[in-house]
Amino acid sequence: MLKIPGYEDGPLIQDSTYLDDPLFWPVHLGTSLQGEDVQRAAFGADWDAAMELYRALSSEREWPVFSVPLSSGHTIHVVYRNIEGDRGVDYLIHHPTWSAAETLAVDDGHFMGPGMAWPELLSAARQLAAEGIDDPDARLLLLFPTLGDARLPDHAAATLTAALAALTSIEEPAEVAGLLLENQGQWAPAHWRLADGVWINDGGHSYRNPDNAFGLPEGRLREISNALDGRQVTIRQTSD
Repeated sequence: MLKIPGYEDGPLIQDSTYLDDPLFWPVHLGTSLQGEDVQRAAFGADWDAAMELYRALSSEREWPVFSVPLSSGHTIHVVYRNIEGDRGVDYLIHHPTWSAAETLAVDDGHFMGPGMAWPELLSAARQLAAEGIDDPDARLLLLFPTLGDARLPDHAAATLTAALAALTSIEEPAEVAGLLLENQGQWAPAHWRLADGVWINDGGHSYRNPDNAFGLPEGRLREISNALDGRQVTIRQTSD
């Protein structure tokens, strides 16, 4: 059984077969799909099937984990935390040299985040991986719930639309992409800035805001910033 250092005990199971189900993605993105009109656009006539899938993902017997390795050697683990009365999705980052994983974001009723700016999300999605989940569209959608960025680039909608079109059965992916970017997450979109070479934000619920009492220490903030490396993908995007 999978173990993530420092993470609470639970029956962690890596099962990437969920990612082959087009309904997995709107279920996974559910907290950013608030309102009947939005859910109708995302799920269409498949609401009952989506709820059945959600129940499988939420089983206390197995906690699905989806791992996104980064070229730096770090890995982002997306964990479905299936504790009765305290269900949610934890976004953890770990490096083999760390004694325990750090939390980037938490998607539940007591949400914490954001964990990434848009350039970092795009970078994490496009980094090459020798193992784990390597499809850029799958990586983008898996990590999307960590996003909270008040300054989205013009290409964000087209990039997200392409990922939804590739992996889901959503009839109007551009419409849903726009709604996802409008909502982003349960937190307010944060403003990100570079401070002494480290990407930080002003989010009141973010571990990557050093002004928060629970913010990550400077060394961890720097290492996470370098691992996500959002600046380089901005350069690559511009050169394209």
